[in-house]
Amino acid sequence: MRSNKNKCSVLKKAKKQKYLLLLLLPGLIYYIIFRYVPMYGVLIAFKKYDFRFGIWGSQWVGLKYFQQFIFGPYFWRLIKNTFLLSFYDLIFGFPIPIIFALLLNEIKSKKFKSTVQTVSYLPHFISVVIVVGLLKTMLSPNGGVVNNIIEFFGGQEINFFMEKGWFRNLYVSSGIWQGFGWGSIIYLATMAGINPQLYEAAKMDGAGRFRCMWHVTLPGIKPTIVVLLILRLGRLLSVGFEKVILMYNPKIYETADIISTYVYRYGILKANYSFGTAVGLMNSLIALVLIIVTNKFSRKISDTSLW
Repeated sequence: MRSNKNKCSVLKKAKKQKYLLLLLLPGLIYYIIFRYVPMYGVLIAFKKYDFRFGIWGSQWVGLKYFQQFIFGPYFWRLIKNTFLLSFYDLIFGFPIPIIFALLLNEIKSKKFKSTVQTVSYLPHFISVVIVVGLLKTMLSPNGGVVNNIIEFFGGQEINFFMEKGWFRNLYVSSGIWQGFGWGSIIYLATMAGINPQLYEAAKMDGAGRFRCMWHVTLPGIKPTIVVLLILRLGRLLSVGFEKVILMYNPKIYETADIISTYVYRYGILKANYSFGTAVGLMNSLIALVLIIVTNKFSRKISDTSLW
């Protein structure tokens, strides 16, 4: 009887929310087709894939390609480069949208505030190809603006894209410039939901702007910061290859070669699909472990977590 009642209540709720469920449907179909259905391809990581026999007909090799990657000559270099790129991006790139949103929230002039927001959002819509092209033009040793300034002050020109020591600086700084405005949107939206009476109460107690920011605004956006930090930590070893591919060359492989570019070179360009899938799967498993550990740690020290 209880199960029948539960079924009826579920059906009633579904009827009431049918339009919301219809809105959900396209996204659900997208994820099923492009995210879940291709998961069976993960089997390639455990097989010596041959397109003539297909996934099921190819020879089973177990953990061969995982071992090949872990005990290979580039494993630690790839882990180090990928981790450092993500770590620097986290340390320098994560706080800047928060600081920017806090400062923007203090601007009283709506017109000036909207202008600053628009200008800061624009770089997000610029293609990565164009961003890297602008960097190469500005930093070019042949007539680039930056090198012209260096030479004007008596310095020697620097070939930024050919020196391994500059790669991480350029990657992280250009990423911050492109994403800090867009990244601040979620914090500004959260700030808009903070009860104005809290600010009034703080001002009545003699708190100035900085105190209001520290004791009202920051605690108000703390859950959002924690959730985004957990998700960011889960991507510590998941750096996209597009921007790196555009910026790097064999001379700077020592600092620029990361897991995703290695997979691209050895897995796709050399048609070693099994090896590429194994590396990608291992990377995903590490990301999953990082998210679980970070979420558990967050739940212990605060009341905020993903689940």
